[in-house]
Amino acid sequence: MGSDAERVAALAGETMYARDRASQSLGMVLEETRPGYARVRMPVRADMLNGHGTCHGGIVFTLADSAFAFACNSHDVVTVAAGCTIEFIAPTREGDVLVAVAEERVREGRNGVYDVDVTRASGEVVASFRGRSASTRRRVLDEGGHDPA
Repeated sequence: MGSDAERVAALAGETMYARDRASQSLGMVLEETRPGYARVRMPVRADMLNGHGTCHGGIVFTLADSAFAFACNSHDVVTVAAGCTIEFIAPTREGDVLVAVAEERVREGRNGVYDVDVTRASGEVVASFRGRSASTRRRVLDEGGHDPA
């Protein structure tokens, strides 16, 4: 691993993933975190299917949102979503392995914009997500990463 920023990003991602029971329960795996970047993988399981036999859009959204969270917190500043949109492009089915890649487009002051492409392992884009972030004054790597009570 190269720079201090890359080491901090990797550690921030590992720390957040260890606390993220929601992503873990859905079978997501954080594959890579760099400053302003994250890649998360998730297999589509039978319990993720909707009434049409395709992966529920909320599950695809959650994958994109998780990648967004890892990317925007990669600078070791606790950052939350201020808003987001998603476009569903193609259905996904049980057995598909989805990969969400989040990339920082701009980070200015306490605000940021991130784009996330969700693809099948083959590279076919199935959803496109854009998230707006708002940073706090706390650090991810501080104990718990939250305000004291």
